[in-house]
Amino acid sequence: MPRQVTLAGGCSGLSLAKGLVRLPRPASPASRRHPFAAVLLVAASAVVAGARSFAAIGQWAAHAPQQTRARLGARLVASLNVRLAPSTATIRRVINAVCPGGLADLTGTAPQGEEAVAVDGKSARGSRHGDTPAAHLLAAMTSNGRTLTQLRVPDRTNEITCFAALLAPYDLTGITVTADARHTQHDHALYPVGTKRAHYAFTVKKNQSTLYEQLHTLPWHKATAKFYDRTRGHGRLETRVVQALTVTDLGVSFPHAAQAAKIVRHRTSTRTGKRTRETVYVITDLTSRQASPETIARLVRSQWVIENRLHFARDVTFDEDRSQVRTRHGPENMATLRNLAINKLRAHGHANIAAGLREMSYEPFPRPLDLLGIAP
Repeated sequence: MPRQVTLAGGCSGLSLAKGLVRLPRPASPASRRHPFAAVLLVAASAVVAGARSFAAIGQWAAHAPQQTRARLGARLVASLNVRLAPSTATIRRVINAVCPGGLADLTGTAPQGEEAVAVDGKSARGSRHGDTPAAHLLAAMTSNGRTLTQLRVPDRTNEITCFAALLAPYDLTGITVTADARHTQHDHALYPVGTKRAHYAFTVKKNQSTLYEQLHTLPWHKATAKFYDRTRGHGRLETRVVQALTVTDLGVSFPHAAQAAKIVRHRTSTRTGKRTRETVYVITDLTSRQASPETIARLVRSQWVIENRLHFARDVTFDEDRSQVRTRHGPENMATLRNLAINKLRAHGHANIAAGLREMSYEPFPRPLDLLGIAP
């Protein structure tokens, strides 16, 4: 069973500091010399200030003034009345040793009230070493860009085996779970609808050849429900035409399938003028009354959110793919701290994560602690 890193749910409203105090302490000498929660608070604060590595976290801690160390609960040497910062080696040992399943309730949020939750995975490429493959992390994110949870996919397996475990802790009643084509599996359709009282909207590609052919040959010329959408970004102009058909009586063999959508994307490069066309299909249990073509288009876009607002931010802003954090639980725990920083920055109105980190770095000691809600 994969171990889960939960960034939301459970103890709603619990502060970060109080949540960390409740974590099981790893069997490490470093966690006895320094208050365990204080080491994690130091790491979280440093990442919010822009730290990308254990060395950077250690450097941030070494330069933290006494007042900041006191707020973080750093070790007090009473005879000298001095707070000692944990060393880089101590930070490395603690973060590598902490069980990801214990890093729960860091943000005190839950998915209730959200329209959709997107599921997608990403490999931390720099964590590959020797014969050990790179850590592959499966995450769930709301349509407004808030990471809910993350878990590491066990080696020698894939994302498909972790889908239910990722979503299991949450009440998803009425929420639509979206995922890319690799998760278009019968069990993955049965789980949201039958177990979580939720819905699904999955992309269908040729990896599901039978289902793809069924959708490809539907009478799309009879579709009267259409939606047109146009966006500009990433160096291209994109126009999408979305058609939807009710498929309950059309022989589509997929659990709970109520509608299928055909999305034709016309893309024009704003730099070269090159034009491309792509057709994708979507299958969902949402009926035509529950989801118009416009709603389906919005649900599909919510799937892109996790790539653009989480994976892109971790890659580009935190340079995650070149991170040398490789051993034990280090890769997934560092990714969790990055997710926490992204969540907190967005919650405080920072649409651009890189700009938010720069603002934190201008006053690297009070601002990250204030953002994380660490009391003076």
